[in-house]
Amino acid sequence: MYKDVTYTSELTVALDIGTTKVCAIAGIRNEYGRIDILGIGTVKSEGVNRGVVSNIEKTSKAIKLAVEGAEQSSGKKFDSVHVGIAGQHIKSYHHHGMLVRNNSLTEISKADVEKLITDMHKLALPAGDKILHVIPQEFTVDDETNIIDPIGMAGVRLEANFHIITGQISASQNIIKCVEKVGLKIADMTLEPIASANAVLSEEEKEAGVVLVDIGGGTTDITIFHEGIIRHTAVLPFGGNIITKDIKEGCIVMSSQAEKLKVKFGSALSDEVYDNRVITIPGFKGGEPKEVTERNLARIIQARVEEIFDYVLWEIKRSGYENKLIAGMVLTGGGSLLKNINLLVEGHTGHSVRIGMPIDHLAHGYSSELASPVYSTALGLLLTAIDNQDEIVIADTAESEVIDMDESDDTEDTNISEPTRMNNFFTYVKEFFETTPDSEF
Repeated sequence: MYKDVTYTSELTVALDIGTTKVCAIAGIRNEYGRIDILGIGTVKSEGVNRGVVSNIEKTSKAIKLAVEGAEQSSGKKFDSVHVGIAGQHIKSYHHHGMLVRNNSLTEISKADVEKLITDMHKLALPAGDKILHVIPQEFTVDDETNIIDPIGMAGVRLEANFHIITGQISASQNIIKCVEKVGLKIADMTLEPIASANAVLSEEEKEAGVVLVDIGGGTTDITIFHEGIIRHTAVLPFGGNIITKDIKEGCIVMSSQAEKLKVKFGSALSDEVYDNRVITIPGFKGGEPKEVTERNLARIIQARVEEIFDYVLWEIKRSGYENKLIAGMVLTGGGSLLKNINLLVEGHTGHSVRIGMPIDHLAHGYSSELASPVYSTALGLLLTAIDNQDEIVIADTAESEVIDMDESDDTEDTNISEPTRMNNFFTYVKEFFETTPDSEF
């Protein structure tokens, strides 16, 4: 903690369980609305494949080491974390809902909107899937369309279009098992592409229309915003690791050597390689070394990056917002660190491109290590958790004011504080994702 600074939130811990790394990060919001990072721990991930936990023991060990690193650097002990969920099992749907109200003279209330959202959770889904997020798009009141916020309006028929994001129960259950195995509780669970967007996108970009492409190790996450609302989400089952695999097979080298070639000498655009230096790779036990030219290395990388963004373009077209992305495309995640990737993507997609850094919400004095797209998801999860915490405090204050004015004690609900409600909610979410215990773990 820093002297002479007032903090407006509780110390919060976010946990990013990725394919290449597990990162725990602890922070708190100061009086200026900025996030002070008090602790961070990052370790290599070995039990996650394409964003999904594939080995409970290895993932639990990585979580334990990451959290211990964050505890040591912050000087605090943690008992709960806010985690992200991602992976190729994530799916999204669009659905239309309608609510017929009894009285057209009364104003549409928040309860009416919440009932409409709750009804979406009753949709029939494929076996093993559960709804993660229900995001309203636009509302219709009687015959008046394209309403962003209908609360306070009068009408009989309330309709809305929803963007619904689902995930497999088993994937979230395995995350819960890994976290609880190290003695921690899960406060809440957020879709990682949404968290990354909160960290790197401005409100102006979301309003104008923008597509966020988060290139992780195992997956590439796509989130499209327009008029400030999430319009489309998708997860592609490949990311930076598949580029490393291509280099390994194309250059006939080991995986560790391929990763070093990609990071140190790689370029996403072969036409930008002018010197065409020869890279010498040591052979095994004094054997003949291998030689790779920078241009050939760049050609291998470029072919795969172009293929990834062919799929991104397909998702953009499928969303229906192809011609509404005024703010273009924002790249983040470890894969966005590839040299010249912004130039390649601009030429390949026709959209303006920038690299998204997750530093806009950080307080001064943050570590230079955090000024990297690698930490977009972790910092986004932290920011989302703190924002949700602030909403709980606001709701708690509002409820207290209502009770004081009413001075009524004749209903059971007025005796339940909002924090208690949220604790019950988080318990419900945990039980919601749990299925029959798996004897294998």
